[in-house]
Amino acid sequence: MNFLQKILLLLSLFTYSTTFSQESVQLDDKPLVGVKTDHPQDTMRTFMTNMNNYRQSKLNSDIDKANEFLDIAIRTLNLDDIPFLLQSEKGEEAAIFLKETIDRVILIDYEYIPDNSKGSEPLQRWRLKDTEITIIKVEKGERAGEYLFSKDTVYRSKEFYDKVKHLTYLEDSGQGALYQQPFLEKLVPKWTKKIYFGIALWQWMGIATSVFIGLIFRLISKGILTIILHLAAKSQTDWDNKIIEAISSPSGYIVSTGFWYFSLGILKLEGTILSILTFTIQILLSFFIIWFLYGLANVFSEYLIEKEPENGNNGMDKQIANLITRTIKSIIILFGVLITIQNMGINVMSLLAGLGIGGLAFALAAKDTAANLFGSIMILVDRPFKLGDWIKIGSNEGTVEEIGLRSTRIRTFYDSVISIPNMDMAVSPIDNMGQRKFRRVVANLGITYGTPTSKIESFIEGIKAIIQNEPNTRKENYHVVFNKFGDFNLEILVYVFLKVPDWSVELTTKQALYLKIIKLAEELEIEFAFPTQTLHVESLPESNGGNVLR
Repeated sequence: MNFLQKILLLLSLFTYSTTFSQESVQLDDKPLVGVKTDHPQDTMRTFMTNMNNYRQSKLNSDIDKANEFLDIAIRTLNLDDIPFLLQSEKGEEAAIFLKETIDRVILIDYEYIPDNSKGSEPLQRWRLKDTEITIIKVEKGERAGEYLFSKDTVYRSKEFYDKVKHLTYLEDSGQGALYQQPFLEKLVPKWTKKIYFGIALWQWMGIATSVFIGLIFRLISKGILTIILHLAAKSQTDWDNKIIEAISSPSGYIVSTGFWYFSLGILKLEGTILSILTFTIQILLSFFIIWFLYGLANVFSEYLIEKEPENGNNGMDKQIANLITRTIKSIIILFGVLITIQNMGINVMSLLAGLGIGGLAFALAAKDTAANLFGSIMILVDRPFKLGDWIKIGSNEGTVEEIGLRSTRIRTFYDSVISIPNMDMAVSPIDNMGQRKFRRVVANLGITYGTPTSKIESFIEGIKAIIQNEPNTRKENYHVVFNKFGDFNLEILVYVFLKVPDWSVELTTKQALYLKIIKLAEELEIEFAFPTQTLHVESLPESNGGNVLR
């Protein structure tokens, strides 16, 4: 190395150290400055500088600062295809593998990396010389317009490292990222490192072992809850029993899937197998968590309903309890689905924002649903009826069987079920037969014209006595009177109110009254009239020739 080369080397080292120092100061003095990824040169400089800082901070045992530098370097990677919950871990691995690879194969000269800010035509992609490490411009998503290390580069970072790990670090490079082989991978025998379907044999064995251990954890979890259930049975309330019974099954599965998810990081899986297993476990875990919360919602609903008689509520609170429970269950399912989608790497906020394109059409399609929802709220607030009430709405009549978020179900007297949208229920006149304090009975008793007046008076007084002695009748504001001369009978009006809770008791009470009235008529020898006509003929035609007119 001649004198000129030594001078150039010293200048390059000075420049590097200055840059290192400037980036470190920038991190401390300007913590909100964004990651520079405006062009390939910015991206490569940001990645290399922060990975060098990461290595230096680890050597200085400043772990917090090292993690900050590593996080910045990770932001230069396109991790869109990696599940959300694994992006941090896989991003760290990819960044370290890329740094280890680059420092073994090439010294970065930033002057040869395109810089769009200098007026050159913007590139869509740029590849590091003599490698497949590529930086590509992101076309869509939250980071559209930025230049990031491509998805393929991130995906194959371990492959790149495996191909060059036998090489030594280049002189004047950053000397890698202090990568160390995982402890578990050091322990397994060499013959288990053979690759089958994209991963090593020891990883396949690890997957099988993980599944088995996860199922054992499920049995242990269920056993622990069974013991707790036996202890809870000795308590004065049975609500703790119901809670444990509701969560017993899903809790075991949650423990199992949680262990399986934890195992993915230990086994260092990659590629398609990792994506498939991660997707499957996330779906299962989301389902079991929804099941867990759904069971708690059922217990909560049962608690609200059973508390109703103790609080002396009138039945409408039961409807409110059902509505609250259904709302909670709907929220649980909705958020469960959204969280599952988010964990699969799909940006939920972007997805919801994308719906804005068809927002108007969606709003028009959902207006009836919204109207029904507000209708159900108005029904529960205004309380025009409750479960079990006999109501009339339009041409529909029956007993209220269920008040839902969208519609109210009425059981007709033909035993059919009518579902009426709540928006119609909220604006239509409702005749609530179930809210009557008294139920009117009007009967016209027709007796024959030959009935003596004394018997008529006795009959009327006897009916009044029957009404007074019947426990389910109103003792005032009733009438029993001789009301009308009919075409074929003398009409006696019976006008009385029954104090009964429902239609069934009303029928039996009316039957008891009518039977007593009939018995009274039999005792007084009063006959009830039925439609008759008497035809008076003044003369008959004379016979003609002995023939009788027929």
